[in-house]
Amino acid sequence: MFSKKDSPDNLWIKCPKSGEMVFSADLPGLMHVTPAGHHMRIGPELRMGYTFDDGKYDKIETLAVAKDPLKFKDDKKYTDRLKAARSKTGQDDAMSIGIGEIHGIMSVVLVQNFAFMGGSLGMAAGEGFIQAAELAVHRGLPLVAFTAAGGARMQEGALSLMQMPRTTIAVQELREAGLPYIVVLCDPTTGGVTASYAMLGDIHLAEPGALICFAGPRVIEDTIREKLPEGFQRAEYLAEKGMVDKVVARQDMRETLANILSVLMKQNKNSSSSEAA
Repeated sequence: MFSKKDSPDNLWIKCPKSGEMVFSADLPGLMHVTPAGHHMRIGPELRMGYTFDDGKYDKIETLAVAKDPLKFKDDKKYTDRLKAARSKTGQDDAMSIGIGEIHGIMSVVLVQNFAFMGGSLGMAAGEGFIQAAELAVHRGLPLVAFTAAGGARMQEGALSLMQMPRTTIAVQELREAGLPYIVVLCDPTTGGVTASYAMLGDIHLAEPGALICFAGPRVIEDTIREKLPEGFQRAEYLAEKGMVDKVVARQDMRETLANILSVLMKQNKNSSSSEAA
């Protein structure tokens, strides 16, 4: 017989959509999408691997910024929260940048990691976005941004809010250079991120079921004291209302991006590119 301690806690994952138990070892082959179609939140390494041809890309190190400029402390020091997030994710902050081919079309890809303090937008995240945009402009490449965030980083106060206009200017620089900026809205994309670069793309794609909003549905319901429509602020609802151009399943995302980029960049995509593992 096996004792309880012989079984890892993460051997099975419960699907939030259907309630069924999914064997964890099966998830990589399913691109971390459950059989019921629930798209699990994934980090930059998996996201880049699923996006670039054969999962190959050059990682671009993000620039360092001032640490804890406000000497902020709530029930924990901000520096302690940063240390915990860095230990958990292996990242310096929420943004990761990669450059590689999507069906043969060279592109810059920016991934926002919700696992790092809720993907919150602080100075480091803002600087990461600007760095990715400047890299795209410098190399004449399109920028694809996968967004996932709970909003601004409260521990940085006004310095966090300043990232909204800064990233907006970076998007404008892409436009002036005539380069595509495609946003893939992942679960969840909320707050100041939605109010800035997440909704400034030339084309907005979204993963199925992604929550996309400024204020969440619970906050709105408490404010207006009314029940919101079914699926309100989810990707499918927003696509129906015209806020999102298309809802795309994860297994179709790379192909969809390649089709869009081939048109916008006037390049033929490499249809023989093998799917990323």
